Order: sequence, then C-alpha cells, then structure tokens
Amino acid sequence: MARMRSRDYGPDLTPPWKRSAPAPEVPAEVDLVVEEVTTGFCGAVIRCEKTAQGPVVTLEDRFGKHRVFPMEPRGFLLEGRVVTLVRPAPSTAAPQGPARTASGSIAVPGARARVARAGRIYVEGRHDAELVERVWGDDLRIEGVVVEYLEGIDDLPAIVRSFAPGPDARLGVLVDHLVPGTKESRIAASVTGDDVLVVGHPYVDVWEAVKPSSVGIAQWPRVPRGQDWKTGVCRALGWPPNTGAAWQRILSGVRSYRDLEPALLGRVEELIDFVTVPVGSR
Repeated sequence: MARMRSRDYGPDLTPPWKRSAPAPEVPAEVDLVVEEVTTGFCGAVIRCEKTAQGPVVTLEDRFGKHRVFPMEPRGFLLEGRVVTLVRPAPSTAAPQGPARTASGSIAVPGARARVARAGRIYVEGRHDAELVERVWGDDLRIEGVVVEYLEGIDDLPAIVRSFAPGPDARLGVLVDHLVPGTKESRIAASVTGDDVLVVGHPYVDVWEAVKPSSVGIAQWPRVPRGQDWKTGVCRALGWPPNTGAAWQRILSGVRSYRDLEPALLGRVEELIDFVTVPVGSR
C-alpha cells in the first residue's frame, strides 16, 4: 500500500476531510448587523479602523452599547452564516439606502404589509403612537400589527373588556411612568393576564424617552411637581409654549432606535414579540 506523503495533507498537515471551508469575506459596511462568534455580541457596524494589531470593527447594539472586535477570519455570524469581515473598499457610488429598518431589523426590500392581526398594541397617547411608528413602522407593517392609542390609562380596563383578548388575539399595552405604587401600576396589574401584557417605561412622558443629544439639548429639564410637564419643559428650554410644535421638533430628531433610550426600546420589542408569537410556539 502506498504511503501517504505529508504534502498530500497540505501545508498545515491537516487531512483534506478535516479542513474547514473558507468563510466568505463580507465587507464591513456601516449598518451591517453581525454577531461576534465568541461573545455572542450582536450589533451594527459603526466603523472599521486599522490598528497596530490589525484591523478592528466597532459594533453598536440596539441599546447603544459599543464593542470593538478584531476582524479575524471566521470571526462573525451574518444571518446565521460564519463570515470573515474585511474592510470595505472605498467607493464613490451613491449610497444604496439603509440595510436596516429604523428599529435595527434587516430591511426586506419590496415586502408587502401583512393583513392586520387580531392582536393589537395600545399606547397612551398620540405622541407615543407617532414615535413607535417612526422607529418600528416597517416592522409592524410586515408583522401585521396595528398600534392604537388610549388617550390616557384610565380607560384601559374598559378597553380590555371590550377587546376581549384571547390566545389568537393578544393585547399589548405600553404605559408612561409605570413605576411601583403609582395609579398606573395599579391599573396595569388589574388587567394583566395570559393574553394581556402591560409594560412601561420610567419616564413622565414619552418625550423623555428620546435621547437629549438627538434633540440637541444637554438633558431633559426637571419640572417641579404640580406643573404641566410638557409646558414646563418648553419654558425651561426657551421653546415657544406650543407643545404640538415642540413634539414635532423632538420627533424630527428621531431617525432610528439609536435616538431612543434603552428603557423604551426593550419594552416595545417585548410587546411586538408578545402579540406576534404563534399560538403553538408559546
């Protein structure tokens, strides 16, 4: 029997049947969403840089956290596939549009809106609804989720009774200033059940869930108790006393999930999952 020579195994002496197929090289374009294989950190590419130790890539997750990773071979997952990130070639071509939706999901070009589900998501007011539409609108249309607003949490028990939620028609509710011991928390507890999920953020109003830097201010003002919060904010910032105009100014600064605080991001994602998970998967 002929003896196998070392050169038949290749330069690394690894038998051919044990060699891993080379991972495809993918340019690390800005906004590309990948997962680092060792840590499981998932985020969008912010930038690539050349360092003394080799090229590195900075990723930003949906909560705004940044991590820097070396661009090693087979170091990342892209839609479940192992890939090697490489520095993108300089391009003079015009940008082809965002690779993701405003919520950070991978965009689906040409996707049609799904027929509306029986389930719904309710938010407290019109501003909340407009903010959710601005960031999650594309995702909601693909999932067939309709968002409506309550104009105040006091009406929530009556709305839940009228809606008659069930396994195939779940109801998710987003509440402002949902902290223990408040009226809002007591109302939320009274309607929560297997097919009703009420979640909230700690902010007095959804305005405050927009990062100050996205609005062009250093921080949201503190408004003394007893004063209308929105009016007090306008006064403290020197804005005209028109809360509708102020909201449009705030909303214009929101371009994606990066402009929102993590305390709001996680809650909206939780509600979308709650109303869209198939019955058999729960």
